[in-house]
Amino acid sequence: MVDSAPTAAPGLKKGALVRVNRTAYTNSLEAGASDPVAPGYLFEGPGEILTIQGNYAQLRWRRPVPDVWLRLDQLEAMPAA
Repeated sequence: MVDSAPTAAPGLKKGALVRVNRTAYTNSLEAGASDPVAPGYLFEGPGEILTIQGNYAQLRWRRPVPDVWLRLDQLEAMPAA
């Protein structure tokens, strides 16, 4: 049996600044449970990882919006400035 667990991008840990990978998010369960058009800040970033549990990370954005839980394989580290 092949392990099909999502794999996180290297270096994703608590406190990391991330953005959502549009391709990985588009047809996901999370996208289907959300608004039809995802807000731009998800893909622009940065969001900060508050905690990681299993294959999911809780993210906080630098905006007055609620924290969200997304799969680690949908996240990518923000590029260095």
